[in-house]
Amino acid sequence: MDSQAADQAHPYDALTPDTLLDAVEGAGFAVDGRLLALNSYENRVYQLGLAEGGFIIAKFYRPGRWSEAQIREEHAFCAELVAAEIPVVAPLADEGGETLHQHAGFRFALFERRGGRPPELEDGETLYRLGRFLARIHNVGAARPFDSRIRLEVSNFGEDAYRYLLDHGFVPPEHQAQYRDLAESMLGAVREGFAAAGEVARLRIHGDFHPGNILWTDEGAHIVDLDDCLTGPAVQDLWMLTGGEGKELTGQWLEIIEGYEEFRDFNRRELHLLEPLRALRLLHYSAWLARRWDDPAFPRAFPWFNTPTYWDEQIHTLRGQLLRLEQGPPDLGW
Repeated sequence: MDSQAADQAHPYDALTPDTLLDAVEGAGFAVDGRLLALNSYENRVYQLGLAEGGFIIAKFYRPGRWSEAQIREEHAFCAELVAAEIPVVAPLADEGGETLHQHAGFRFALFERRGGRPPELEDGETLYRLGRFLARIHNVGAARPFDSRIRLEVSNFGEDAYRYLLDHGFVPPEHQAQYRDLAESMLGAVREGFAAAGEVARLRIHGDFHPGNILWTDEGAHIVDLDDCLTGPAVQDLWMLTGGEGKELTGQWLEIIEGYEEFRDFNRRELHLLEPLRALRLLHYSAWLARRWDDPAFPRAFPWFNTPTYWDEQIHTLRGQLLRLEQGPPDLGW
């Protein structure tokens, strides 16, 4: 980070409109001054108008989050997916083949603007097609390992998360004992779930495959934002497509797995990880908000976080998740 950015209250304060326009111009794209901030908080993402017409998307990576090697692994994974004819919105390469650019202390990448709508997850055919889609992604992901990207573990997504919240004073004193007891009980059940699943394969996965990262068109899905790609079990990319209870949940899983197994075997033992992974995401999400609370964009976007009401609701949510963990994986009739 250069001295200008370092002197700011937060690194992103230095990402002024002039700075980001100059960055994109320096990467070889003439812009016309039209600028729209898109809905992104971890990074800063903008739509910029091009002088020749049309638009380009610029993503400025959060300083200090990923190393250059980790970002380049993300870009390389995107390139492999594109080479396998999997519709991913991948970073654009310049004439020299470079996809990662730097300007004024910021790393950034450029992307084509793609349209789409959220997938209709209540539709069985959509779930079936997404299952096929994810199997193809995972076939590429299994071809080689990541060297630098993180691994999804109980330690970093669960233990580190709840301890950060307690150690940094985010959990109010009147909730701390309850929160600690619930988090530790949940993590005990999470470890039991991982033990029940046994030795499942870890591969390169999208890592954050929720509907907001899927652009659906009449031709099918495009995926965006591999910023959270990591090494983990395949089911991490599947479970966020499901919801509900009982027969509804069972029907969703049957559609996804049927589509998935057209291109790749699904290890049914990974269903033991469904509720453990949901539990880890609950803990990790709260800690993510806490770790970003010094970024002025977060208190503005998430004003309900770190209020007494939020922690009351968290206690209630964690109790409910502990019950789900105790119930075990869904019964799909196999």
